[in-house]
Amino acid sequence: MTLSCYFRCIQLLSLAALVPAFAFAPSSQTIRTNSNVGAITTIFTPIQSSQNQYYKSSTRRLSSTTQLYSLKPAALPLMDSGKALARSGELLIDLTSQLNLYGGGLSAAGANIRNCGDCLAQAGASCRMKTAQELVIDELREGSDCLREGTDKLGRAVEESEVDGNVVLRDKIEKMILPMKQTSLFLEEVGASILQKESTGVIASHLISAGEALLLLSMTVQELDEKSEDGKLSAQRMVYASEQMILAGKELKGDMKDDDKPKGKGWIKG
Repeated sequence: MTLSCYFRCIQLLSLAALVPAFAFAPSSQTIRTNSNVGAITTIFTPIQSSQNQYYKSSTRRLSSTTQLYSLKPAALPLMDSGKALARSGELLIDLTSQLNLYGGGLSAAGANIRNCGDCLAQAGASCRMKTAQELVIDELREGSDCLREGTDKLGRAVEESEVDGNVVLRDKIEKMILPMKQTSLFLEEVGASILQKESTGVIASHLISAGEALLLLSMTVQELDEKSEDGKLSAQRMVYASEQMILAGKELKGDMKDDDKPKGKGWIKG
């Protein structure tokens, strides 16, 4: 090997050692040498823009995730509403045993009310978890379907009363159909609003409307048999369920004042 070849090999090795230093240099570093260095900086400019795109996309994901926390204020009142409604449905089934109507349309409607209460309680429990948005929607719609099916069962109970010739009971059961149907529709609107990512004010308004319709339904339940203890308890549980559902809407909307919130042992009620 000649001396010139030896020096050329040394130059090539030194250039090879400089390449990694330029390749991993940060894009924000300014180099003031020649035009070739400027070419290197332009090569690394897309890497910086791709990083900005990554940060923008991650920011969008964070904003959609924080939206799930907005349902948390309605968690506890909705759970209480569901448990009270489930108990109301069980008491309504017991009432049909006293009226010798067990196994008919009215007792089936009571079972649907109980199932709806279970769905609402599960939806309220899921509101506390940031990753359970789909579960909340499914439970709300399942509860809505239960009340819709219960509306059909009430129609069957009306026909059974006509067959038995009990006109008074027929009229009382017939009054239950409209408020139960309205409650079902408003619950479905709650689930649809969450799915469409509407504002918490819209979701809260549907919850309040569902609670008001449930209050009307409780009045018709109380009229079924005013002397029966099970009928009174069923209506009372349904009233409490409606109050808690309205409270869930107000909590979600942020309209609750400190004076309106239960203090001390007030949470034990129900």
